[in-house]
Amino acid sequence: MPHPASGGAQFLQHTRKIIRFTRKGCTNRPFYHIVVMESFRDQQDPVIEQVGTYDPLPNQHNEKLVSLNLERIRHWVGNGADVSTPVAQLLGLCGFFPIHPRSYMTAWRNRRAQAPSENNSSS
Repeated sequence: MPHPASGGAQFLQHTRKIIRFTRKGCTNRPFYHIVVMESFRDQQDPVIEQVGTYDPLPNQHNEKLVSLNLERIRHWVGNGADVSTPVAQLLGLCGFFPIHPRSYMTAWRNRRAQAPSENNSSS
């Protein structure tokens, strides 16, 4: 094992992979690619693989569109790739992972915010 001061530890850092969002689209119109990339990378380094897309703005049917290649995500997670928190939340909602605790907290806050408005409208 090389000593960290010899620069050998830098090679070990670059072998870690992460599944995360990369923002695409225009100003005020976000669109995300779900990609596998090195966790510590330069801006010039290309992504390893695109495994899905996510459109956070609702369409005319009030749907947020998601496209996932679950077979490739399973492959990368099985090979030790880390998953960022926003992607873990999305994978929890689609049933690939257990539901992320932040999803429960967001739903609880949304229900709590709607409860007073429902009480006022029925009176």
